Amino acid sequence: MSQTNSSAVPDLSPVQQALMGGQMLFVAFGALVLVPLLTGLNANVAFFTAGVGTLIFQLVTGRMVPVFLASSFAFIAPITFGIAEWGLPATMGGMMAAGFLYVILSVVVKVRGSGILYRLFPPVVVGPVIMVIGLGLAPVAISMATGEANKSIDPDTSLVLASISLMATLGAAVFAGGIIKLIPILCGIVIGYITALFMGVVDFSSVAASPWLAVPDFTFPEFNANAILYMIPVAIAPAIEHIGDMLAISSVTGKDYLKKPGLHRTLLGDGLATSFASLLGGPPNTTYSEVTGAVMLTKSFNPAIMTWAAVTAVVVAFIGKVGGLLATIPTPVMGGIMVLLFGSIAVVGLNTLIKARVDLSIPRNLVIVALVLVFGLGNLSLDIFGLTLKGVSLCAITAVILNLVLPHAEGEDHYSSREVS
Repeated sequence: MSQTNSSAVPDLSPVQQALMGGQMLFVAFGALVLVPLLTGLNANVAFFTAGVGTLIFQLVTGRMVPVFLASSFAFIAPITFGIAEWGLPATMGGMMAAGFLYVILSVVVKVRGSGILYRLFPPVVVGPVIMVIGLGLAPVAISMATGEANKSIDPDTSLVLASISLMATLGAAVFAGGIIKLIPILCGIVIGYITALFMGVVDFSSVAASPWLAVPDFTFPEFNANAILYMIPVAIAPAIEHIGDMLAISSVTGKDYLKKPGLHRTLLGDGLATSFASLLGGPPNTTYSEVTGAVMLTKSFNPAIMTWAAVTAVVVAFIGKVGGLLATIPTPVMGGIMVLLFGSIAVVGLNTLIKARVDLSIPRNLVIVALVLVFGLGNLSLDIFGLTLKGVSLCAITAVILNLVLPHAEGEDHYSSREVS
């Protein structure tokens, strides 16, 4: 663990803290904007629930951890599918249940220790499930990028806009430095949007129709058993990722947040924030790793800065013109970014297997990964006692059961039994 001394960083005045908080919100802006735009959720609601969710997290963790909670990319594909299958209120009910899974996991971690998560959800389980999440809606990204999802823009223009936004995102991610490297998605949106302005395909009618000040358009959840069963397993991957985020921010600040306030408290804060967001129609929250990068770059270790970022997000939520302006972003611009984003999520799953050195020549590992990928990408659907299992839910349940049932080879390295230190 790095022993960075946060006391070496000079104290900031309230005004400086507020300005730094605004910068942190700017870093998280890509996630805050992208998830609602891609899933059809209300952007102003996303700002509000992210801000309040961060405050909830700080309350639960004793305001010790300098993180900001933003929309989780892992939920983009499931939310998109859920809205199409059961509607927005039922999808939010499923998301609320996913948040409660975090709460349950926090209790389990408190009682049994963090290692229990790796025993239940080792990399051989989590990796292929993440890959299914990323690749499951790849056709949607292509549809948006080529103009099939929005016939108001011709296919050639759509491809140009998608390509420019994609190249801008890649350029910022690979070649940029400093704060720009932390916001490649936002850079892609801005460059693609400016290009769209020059090409004359931006419709500003939504801005004119939006008031300057307005209460966000909250949507309250309904509870559908199939939607809940589909959404709950989706939370497994972000829950495991949460541990990595806590390890990362601990390394940056030189403080072990897995011990104080404790992983059980950070999981609980994340879960309550996600459930709160779903209660009002916002996307689920997660500790946003890009903000961790900004903390490292600026050495802004004071959690009060994240409080200011949260308050700023809540204020922005009541500016109606913000949502109207975001609605003017052409579909192909978002499609170009989705091509990279969904592929990146799949690569995260692949990297999970690689980093854990999962040996796919071992029959049990091969069986788990193979069945999860085929079930997920083949869109297998099973009806059990009136409940429908398909997609991520079927994949996650299949992977967990196989991992528990299939015997380990003699001498095999049981990565799943390692404790998080």
